[in-house]
Amino acid sequence: MTTLQPPAAARPRPAGPPVRRARRSWTGWGFIGPFVLVFALVFLAPLAYSVYLSLFRTQLIGGTTFVGLDNYQQALQDGQFWDGVVRVGLFLLIQVPIMLGIALLVALAIDSGRLYGKDFFRITVFLPYAVPAVVATLMWGFMYGTRYGLVGDVNDAFGVKLPDPLSADLVLASIGNIVTWEFVGYNMLIFFAALRVVPHSLYEAAEIDGAGQWRVITAIKLPAIRGALVIATIFSIIGSFQLFNEPAILQKLAPNAITTDYTPNFYTYSLSFAGQQQNYSATVAIVMGMITMIVAYVVQLRGMRKGA
Repeated sequence: MTTLQPPAAARPRPAGPPVRRARRSWTGWGFIGPFVLVFALVFLAPLAYSVYLSLFRTQLIGGTTFVGLDNYQQALQDGQFWDGVVRVGLFLLIQVPIMLGIALLVALAIDSGRLYGKDFFRITVFLPYAVPAVVATLMWGFMYGTRYGLVGDVNDAFGVKLPDPLSADLVLASIGNIVTWEFVGYNMLIFFAALRVVPHSLYEAAEIDGAGQWRVITAIKLPAIRGALVIATIFSIIGSFQLFNEPAILQKLAPNAITTDYTPNFYTYSLSFAGQQQNYSATVAIVMGMITMIVAYVVQLRGMRKGA
C-alpha cells in the first residue's frame, strides 16, 4: 500500500543553529562618509573646541583655569553684548521685511509675464549678489562720505547739506540699505524659482472663474510659495544676527558711530583679536548661536503651522 508523503513545505525542519542575520550593507555609509567626515572637521570639531574654551579663563595671575559656567554668567550680564543683540534685533525687524517685500514684488513682476525684458531685468536685480560683501560695503561707504563721496558732491553741487549717512543716528539704516541692495536679488531668485513650479492648471481655473491678478496672487501664488517665504525669512534672520562685514568695514569710515561692540559678531571678533580674550569670546559666540537657533526655530514652527 502506497503511503502519501506531505509536501516538502509542510514537513518540519530539523532542529539546527539559528539563521544568521544578513550583514548590513555599508554602501550607504560609503556615500555619506566623506560628507560626515568634512562636517565633523569643519563644524562639530570647532563647535566642541569653542565649548571647551568657554569653560576656562586666562588670567594674568594663575594662568588658564577652569571656571565652569562663570563665563556664561558674565555674558548674560554683559551690557555691551545685549546692546548689540538689541541693535541687530531692531535691524532684522525693519530691514528683513523691506528686503523680502521688494524681492517678492520683483519675483511676482517677472513671473507675471507682463514685464518687458524680464530676462535682462532678472539678471540686473541678481547682479549685486555677485559683488563680494567687502567690495559692496566699500563702494557704498565712499558714496556715503560727506567730504569725498556722492553725498558730499551733491552738497557742493546744489549748496545743500544732506544728512550724514554715517552719523550715529543713520548708520544702522545705511547698513540696512547695503544689505538690502546685496540680497534682494538672492531672495528674488528663491521666490521666482518657487513660482515657476506652480501648476498652470491653477491659473487656468482662476481665469475661468474670472479671478483678477490680485486674486491670483493672494489665493494661488502666495500660498504656493509659503515654504520659500519661510526659508528666505529664516536665512535672513540668521544673516542679520551674523552681521559683521558691513559694520566692521564702515567702522574705519565712521569710528564715532560704530563701536567695536556694535553687533555681537563684531564684539566677538574684537574680544578675540583685539582684547586677547579668546575664552570669553567663545562664550559670547555660543550664546549668540543659541539665540539665533531659538529665534530661527520659532519662526520655522510658526511658518509650518500657518502652512498646515
